[in-house]
Amino acid sequence: MQVFITGGTGLIGSAVVAELITGGHSVVALARSDSSAAAAESSGAAVVRGGLADLDVIRSASAAADGAIHLAFGNDFSTQEALQKNIAEESAAIDTIVDTLAGSNRPFVVVSGTPSAEGRPSVEADPLPTTGPVGGRSVTVERTLTAASRGIRTASVRLPRTVHKDGDGGFAGLLTNMARQGGVAAYPGTGEQRWPAVHALDAAVLFRLVLENAEPGTAWHAVQDEGDTVRSIVEVIARRLGLPVQQAPVETFGPIGPVFAADQPASSAHTRRALGWVPTHARLLEDLELLQP
Repeated sequence: MQVFITGGTGLIGSAVVAELITGGHSVVALARSDSSAAAAESSGAAVVRGGLADLDVIRSASAAADGAIHLAFGNDFSTQEALQKNIAEESAAIDTIVDTLAGSNRPFVVVSGTPSAEGRPSVEADPLPTTGPVGGRSVTVERTLTAASRGIRTASVRLPRTVHKDGDGGFAGLLTNMARQGGVAAYPGTGEQRWPAVHALDAAVLFRLVLENAEPGTAWHAVQDEGDTVRSIVEVIARRLGLPVQQAPVETFGPIGPVFAADQPASSAHTRRALGWVPTHARLLEDLELLQP
């Protein structure tokens, strides 16, 4: 099928585009900049120019496609206002795709984070949190899943705290960037909070499987590691970069600091069983060994 994708040139998106093309699909990627367009074209995708705010472009591209995958999200996390602007922009783009695909029985896969569950790893049946710094994203995802009643094969892939490749990516990548900039590898809270993780190439396989096979209105967990402690992650980063380890206040980590401090292990047992998804690439702590000083 021809798949329209947003966010197709990032760490996750580029892996998804490659997986789709290898799987026999064609891809049309939304690209805002010349560099993104060049990256998409070099990966074998066709390109439509625009960003998430260009709703007419999104409407036209999704109407022409046999299915869609949404991955794009603004990368400004500096303030709560910037974060809420990103969420509003994403919500409008997703709603536009839903309205365009309504009644077509075509697949539309959106992305969210994994939720938390008291005293255990979260599972696919657990609800997403609709409050907190990024709760608005969950509201949009849940609304999209209910749009299955409008004749769309909507589904969501829930990504863990860190989607990684070659030692980079996700929240672990944010911790690495902060360590490079601040000269110390810091962690919030006690450091005992657990973050799930997955390799980008394994996540890409799951996106393809969900696009091809998922029942409407379903959620799936792209989780390889159920939960490494944040301190263990930071200790590898510190060792690889030659920096000291230090506990830091949650406020140090900006508007998404509470997310950094949350204990949020997650399971993918149902996803593996139902879709036959088997992660095969490096786990997070092993992948972080590729970090260069």
